[in-house]
This record gives sequence, C-alpha cells and structure tokens, in this order.
Amino acid sequence: MKAKVKKLRFGLPKGSLQEATIEKMAKAGFNISVSSRSYVPYVDDEELEVRLIRAQEISRYVELGYLDCGITGHDWIRENGSDVHEVGEFLFSKATRQPARWVLAVPEASPIKSVKDLRGKRIATEVVNLTRNYLKRHGVKAEVEFSWGATEVKAHELVDAIIELTETGSSLRANKLRIVDTLLVSTPRLIANHRAWKDRWKRHKMETLALLLRGALEAEAKVGLKMNIAEKDLPRLLQQLPALRNPTISHLSLAGWVAVETIIDERVVRELIPQLKAAGAEGIIEYPLNKVVY
Repeated sequence: MKAKVKKLRFGLPKGSLQEATIEKMAKAGFNISVSSRSYVPYVDDEELEVRLIRAQEISRYVELGYLDCGITGHDWIRENGSDVHEVGEFLFSKATRQPARWVLAVPEASPIKSVKDLRGKRIATEVVNLTRNYLKRHGVKAEVEFSWGATEVKAHELVDAIIELTETGSSLRANKLRIVDTLLVSTPRLIANHRAWKDRWKRHKMETLALLLRGALEAEAKVGLKMNIAEKDLPRLLQQLPALRNPTISHLSLAGWVAVETIIDERVVRELIPQLKAAGAEGIIEYPLNKVVY
C-alpha cells in the first residue's frame, strides 16, 4: 500500500507580484503552471499544495492556519498585524531587485512639505492601518480613507495626499506627484504558521524552500568565470584583481598551466574580462548560474 504523501499548503501572491514570484520559484527548482480559470496551480512537487491568494490576505490565512506558509510582502504582514513566523526575507519585486516603498505623495504644487502639514487633511491609501500608525507616531490627526485603486489620480482632485507603493517613483513623477516621506520599505517574506513551523517535516520543507529560493536569487546577479593561465603569471593576476581572491585553482595536464574558476558580480564582467586577458589569461569562459548557496 502506497504511503500517503505529506503536503505543505503554500500560498503564493496573486496579482502584481505573481509573475515575479513564479519566475523565482522556477529558478529555485519548482515549476508552477497557472490556469486563468483556477486558483490551484500545478507544481512539479507532489509535497506542495499551492494556492494563489492576494498578497494582502496571505499573512492572515497563514496566521489562522489555513495555509502552512506563504510568500507575501512585509508591508501586508504589518498592515494586518499578523502573528506569524518569518522564515526568510527575499529581495525581488515585480519590476526590479529594489525593495518597494510606501510613500507619502502630494501634487507637485501642494503646500504640504512634511507629515506635520497633514493635520486636518484627507489621505487616500490601501494601507489604512500603516497610515494611521504613521500619523499617530507623528502626533498628527487626519482623515484616512481606503482606496480601491487609481490612488494616484485622486491626489489631484479628491484628497490632499496619498500613501502609495512605488519601486522607482517613475509612476508618481508621471502623474506629477512629489514624494514627501517614506513610511515603510518592504520586501517579500516567506512566512509560516507557528504550529506548522513546530512540525518537523513541514519546517524542513520550508527551510528547503527558503534555501533554494535564496540561492536562486543570489545567482541572478552573479556569473561564473573560467580561464587558463600560465602558473608563473598567477600571482600577478591575483594581486591585480582583488575579485579573484578566492578562486578555485587546478593544475592542467599541460605543465606550467593552471585553470582558474571564480564567481563574480555580473555588473563588473565587462571591465574585468579585458583585464584578465591583459594579465595573460586564455580561454576565458563566462557562464550563467542557477543557484549560489553559501
């Protein structure tokens, strides 16, 4: 008789973060297929039971135990006041590798210059609790209303200010809005229900998820380099190029030559390869990485 397969109920964010999260999960080794008619995606791991749920709600369902774990933003954990265990923080967003920010924004011509100027004003936002706590910390009384969307448009006609999520600020600038202050910097988090975290099998599964996801994210900004160099030139190469302080060095079958392999930040490759060539390196190969696990 076949043993019953254990399952981990795993919530992924539906909406703006969905595509980026599924892409990162694929790089971590978990291929997820989503149907437009279903909230139950297919995943090529029979131990995972995935549900697509709005990021705003995931922390509540994890806290209540309907989900064992999930990926959602730090902002929604704070907004909901959810009591959950944080397994890991991951730096990615829907468009960049920058963290997202909830900012106070006003029209460019607005006289509002600081949070103190919001006294008696009306503010529209999706994060009502975060906004009220922010105002309370600064001793400011203002009216906070929930916004169902198109918040940037409201700033010019319907309210005095908005609290909105941004990565680069480009959308706010396009709508002729000026950032006054940052309320919260938010990154995606893998969170767990406290009871699920105490279960040995579930905890191990969640730690594996976190390890592989972190390794995939770490690999995105790095590449591997291989090259051959005459052994007599190796000290000069290592002295001139600090990025190669800890490479893997192995002897070749050709006497007097060694192979050098290292991992570096992708952004420096275009400056580094000509320097490697000038230092005597030959057969230089650059290759992408799937995961980097420290």
